[in-house]
Amino acid sequence: MNNIKTPIAFTVFFLLLVGCADSKQQPSNTSQLAPYPVVEIPTKEVISYSVYPTQIEGTVNSEVRAKVSGYIQQVLIDEGEKVTKGQPLFRLETQSLSQDAEAAKASVNAAQVEVDKLIPLVEKNIISAVQLETAKANLAQAKSTYNSVVANIGYATVRSPINGYVGAINFREGSLVSSTNTNPLTTVASIEKVYAYFSMNEADYLNFLEKTEGTSLQDKINNFPKVELLLINGQTYKQKGTIETVTGQIDPNTGTVSFRAVFENPNLLLTNGNSGEIKIPTVYESAVVVPQSATYEQQGNSYLFTVGEENKVVSKLIQIKDKTKLLYIIDSGVKEGDLMVVKGIGKLKDGTPIQPQKVAFDSIVKPLNSLFQ
Repeated sequence: MNNIKTPIAFTVFFLLLVGCADSKQQPSNTSQLAPYPVVEIPTKEVISYSVYPTQIEGTVNSEVRAKVSGYIQQVLIDEGEKVTKGQPLFRLETQSLSQDAEAAKASVNAAQVEVDKLIPLVEKNIISAVQLETAKANLAQAKSTYNSVVANIGYATVRSPINGYVGAINFREGSLVSSTNTNPLTTVASIEKVYAYFSMNEADYLNFLEKTEGTSLQDKINNFPKVELLLINGQTYKQKGTIETVTGQIDPNTGTVSFRAVFENPNLLLTNGNSGEIKIPTVYESAVVVPQSATYEQQGNSYLFTVGEENKVVSKLIQIKDKTKLLYIIDSGVKEGDLMVVKGIGKLKDGTPIQPQKVAFDSIVKPLNSLFQ
């Protein structure tokens, strides 16, 4: 009988031993879960920018045109040169005008002789005073014609109307020019300050006004934030600008409202024809923010994963109020302090258990990469 019990006992002991060995080899459920970085959703003061294309012009931009017809004999300046008001820019040929001046001067002399001849005759009552008055009128007309020709000779030297910088020169020596030319000879622009012109669509314009303090349009213009200028090379211009004017009317052809901002230009870096982008800031205080890189889109909606009970992820639909280069500013869907998954979200689905590993928020913020197409 003892011989029978011994194998049975040995078998039971062996099975228990194998079971213990298996239990040592099998990890717990927690250790099987994949680790995922998570952060607590914070609130921050952030600045977002609305960006609009812009064109730059000098505060004074004066076209230079010929007042009389003639061939250009000399171009006295070069493009980009600084000039002063009244400085000669072009000289036109004056040969024909000089001939006209000589003829006009001869007519003045003849008319003067006639007046001088009639004066003593009138004094002696030999002729009527009417004849003298007629002669004097002819003299005045001759002088007027002469003065007009002399003035035209002066106009043959084309001068700068303002202090500023010369733009493109559209005509060179030998060109025939006149006051009817479509293109000006050149332009002279004052660029110590420059204007930046840009436009907003109707919706952006109304939103902009609603966010700006003031009861009247002028009050709001006075309270508009300083704006930045992003140059065509991607650099931000050092001087900030001030929005000075708004048309306040919707252009029926474009559906936009026009703005004009002014920028100081002490180094003359900006000039006529520059292009770039106007950046208008909006400041959000204590805003709930999430990294763009930790969100995904499905069917036009934005989502992120938070950590729920038993460390299971929960897909949350979020409403985005605004964005910066790296962050989304949240309107609703999550709140400060919620734990969100910030990496590996493409492998997750709603209800997946994870092993959360907290990391610093600033170590995760990166530009948005599309995870779902």
